[in-house]
Amino acid sequence: MSSTSTLRIEMDQIDFGAIPEPINELLQRGVVAYRSSPAQAKSWFLQALVAAPEVLAVYFCLYKIHTYQGNLDAAFAAAEAGLAEAARQAHLAGSIEDWPAPAVADGPSRFALYTLKALAFIELKRGAPRKASALLAQLERLDPAGHVGWPVVRDLMHASA
Repeated sequence: MSSTSTLRIEMDQIDFGAIPEPINELLQRGVVAYRSSPAQAKSWFLQALVAAPEVLAVYFCLYKIHTYQGNLDAAFAAAEAGLAEAARQAHLAGSIEDWPAPAVADGPSRFALYTLKALAFIELKRGAPRKASALLAQLERLDPAGHVGWPVVRDLMHASA
């Protein structure tokens, strides 16, 4: 063949939604770096957090990387911070017990519910099934249809009991 063609391969990026491009770039870098350099990935995620603490996807990345690495205390702290920011943005005042049910399952409200699920999972992994169960009870009240997938965590808890 006399002609030369160039193959351009672009990495599929994670869709973090409508977030500022510089923050998206930091998160994408962190996702790519995770497998080869978790410390570098964490650094990208922390830079994003400092630059844009209102971007919920940053908390997601942080609690996921810490959970994957088994740093459950750090995962819990990142998830708690993300939950607080999501609750602020969703105008969910007071404690989780005071949130109206069922919760609106979009935007920051959905992120709050998803992060509650993450907190229940982290508590289960930390060996605190009672705390996980209390979070799951709130999720059952707030998301009775299980739209954010919390029944999976409940099933894991029952399987490990």
